[in-house]
Parts: sequence; C-alpha cells; structure tokens
Amino acid sequence: MTGRSKEILVLGVAGRSGSGKTTLIERLLPLLKGQGLRVAVIKHTHHDLEFDVPGKDSYRFKRAGAVTSILVSRTGLGIVKDVPYEPSLGEIISRYAMDTDMVIVEGFKHERAPKIEVFTADRGEPPLCLSGDDTYMAIVTDEDVKTPLPRFARDDITAIARFITSRVLGRDIS
Repeated sequence: MTGRSKEILVLGVAGRSGSGKTTLIERLLPLLKGQGLRVAVIKHTHHDLEFDVPGKDSYRFKRAGAVTSILVSRTGLGIVKDVPYEPSLGEIISRYAMDTDMVIVEGFKHERAPKIEVFTADRGEPPLCLSGDDTYMAIVTDEDVKTPLPRFARDDITAIARFITSRVLGRDIS
C-alpha cells in the first residue's frame, strides 16, 4: 500500500422531484455492475430519516439513548447514527464507500461533480442544466430540449451507460 487513498469516481444524477432519477439509477446499475464496477449509491433527502421500525431492536436501542445502532447479518450491515451536522459528500464517501469504484449520487445538485440531468417538462420548469452550472455533461429526457449537451432518451440505458463509462471512467464498454 502506498499510503494514497484511491480516487472514487463520482457521478451525480440530478433533476427535479418526480423526474425519474431513481428509476434511471436503478436501470443503470446492472449494466455498470456487468462491466465489473463496484458502484455505491448515495441519495440526499431533505426529509428526516425514518427507516428504523418501531418495535424492532434497533429502534428500541436508539429510543433508549444509543447514538449508534448497528444491525449485522452475514449478508449486510445497517447503521442508524445520530450526527451533529449533515456530513459532506466527501465525508460520506470516505467513511462508507471506499470499497467502490464509483459513487452515483442522487440529489446533491450543488456538488461540483459531473452530473447527468433527468428532465421532464411536466412541471413547466426549465432544465437545471440550462442554469449555467458547467458540471452537467448530459441530459436524459424524451422532451425536445435545446441544449448543447448530449441528449439521451429515457429508455436508451445502454447508450447512457456507455457515455458514463467513456466520459466518467475513461473507458469504452462493448
């Protein structure tokens, strides 16, 4: 080991609420995994976390005062932890995703990572990529959007995966 930490490649998937960000990520993951990539997904939410189920042991431990409750099995690990502040994306990656090749983040619109926007005109608002943010590198939409960025149809998952591996990872997939 050289003492240097490996670079984790980060790709943002941004868009307004209900645009299809989660669906796009869900459809891309098998193709990226098929290329031998270990991919983590981090989703930002403005809501409080509520995935600890009342009555279960981890819930009871947290309610009784534990600052961290960890559930472990032979197939996974889950952590519910109090935090004094919202950790940065870099902190989250360095603590929980260092065993990956790539991190896809949903939300985090203001991070300076390369992003793909998922856009729908349903809400009557313009695409985020037209706001002057130069981190947007493509748009996924079935709308007729005027942009210099590469545009992909929602169902062209293979082309989107090729674009990601070529542009973000610097390699071509077949």
